Amino acid sequence: MSADGRDLTGELAALGEVPGEVATLLQFSTAFCAPCRSTRRMLAEVAAVVPGVRHVEVDAESHLELVRRLAVRSTPTVLVLDSSGTEVRRASGAPPTRAAVIATLASLGEIFPGDPQSGPDGDSVDLSRKG
Repeated sequence: MSADGRDLTGELAALGEVPGEVATLLQFSTAFCAPCRSTRRMLAEVAAVVPGVRHVEVDAESHLELVRRLAVRSTPTVLVLDSSGTEVRRASGAPPTRAAVIATLASLGEIFPGDPQSGPDGDSVDLSRKG
């Protein structure tokens, strides 16, 4: 994963979306992309268990101007945005692992105070599962 440091609040607003309170998982997908479906499920699951995290999926074919502007070259591409909408990480071409997403979110410092292996209610988060 690499980061660009670009503020994408305007792009989210143009999509009718707002950043998550803590982070936004911005996924670019295409209809024919099988890895995009597994990425969608995994990111939705992470967003469901981590407070303040939103998952936003964008159909790359319907938003070609945005795809070009953000240099999205393949799908799935996942941008991790912090609470201000700034890109902090990017994974492109292959789905990121659940562990990588959780670790990136934990690195933002607001997700899992103390133990990044624990979920929001102190429950263990399964970092070993890929996908």
